Amino acid sequence: MGRTRPPYPPEFREQMVALVRSGRTPESLSREFEPTAQTIHNWVKQADLDEGLRTDGLTTAERAELRRLRRENKQLKMEREILKKAAAWFARETGSVPPKPSSS
Repeated sequence: MGRTRPPYPPEFREQMVALVRSGRTPESLSREFEPTAQTIHNWVKQADLDEGLRTDGLTTAERAELRRLRRENKQLKMEREILKKAAAWFARETGSVPPKPSSS
């Protein structure tokens, strides 16, 4: 399922967080602006994590690093599988490993 609209700009998110911190409720901001109250709650929580006001989640930098490491891990697993298959193929071609028995 794809996004139905582009993400909100960082400046807009920062303004919403500042308004919540100044006393406005996410619900009232949700009625006045487009994002849902839950989305605004999420932005406030993420801002608090990034600023060290909370410790019950990952900061934006930690999330980015986790995404990067997961992508890298997936790539390395794929490369390892390719190398394993290539090594087995070369071993069979050079005769250093007997061919696999057929199932007939």
